[in-house]
Amino acid sequence: MSGATAALDLAPERLGRARPQPTRTAPERQHIRAVTTGARSKLRPRPMYAVIVVGAVVAIVVGQLLLSVGLSQGAYQIQQLEGKQVDLGRTSAALAEDLDRLASPQYLAVNAQALGMVGNSLPTYLRLSDGAVLGTPTPASASTSPIFNAALVPNAQAATLPLVGGQSAAAADGASSQEAVTPPVPLQDGLPSPTTR
Repeated sequence: MSGATAALDLAPERLGRARPQPTRTAPERQHIRAVTTGARSKLRPRPMYAVIVVGAVVAIVVGQLLLSVGLSQGAYQIQQLEGKQVDLGRTSAALAEDLDRLASPQYLAVNAQALGMVGNSLPTYLRLSDGAVLGTPTPASASTSPIFNAALVPNAQAATLPLVGGQSAAAADGASSQEAVTPPVPLQDGLPSPTTR
């Protein structure tokens, strides 16, 4: 041994401790035995496990397909209901326009005339506080009625709506205004224009 190794070996003794010396033993002989067919069958995977795994995979795929079909069916139903909503909105708008045409004052006046009502150009009022009559009551006639005058602008939208009596508004309006309509003035030398300086 060298001097450095001997000094290291002596150092534990100086401290009062002895270094244990490793003991050498003979290596144990391992037991080797032959593998039998019974042990091999224990190591092989069983077919039941394979069936369970394949069944689980098939169940997951079928579940995903059913979920996909259900979601697409819901999307088709939503699209169909949105189409119905659009159609109902259009129907509602058309009915609101018809209601506005039926509530127009021109249509109500033509309907009143078709029922035989006549507008009074000289109305008479009753004061409720003392029961006094203001104005002179005079019977109204169709010829002096201000409401059915030909100078009024007819409602073109109400011309196609039927009246209470079953005739169209355009026919009733034309029949009432035929008496008051004057023939147009024939044009001579083009359109009349104002004289300018």
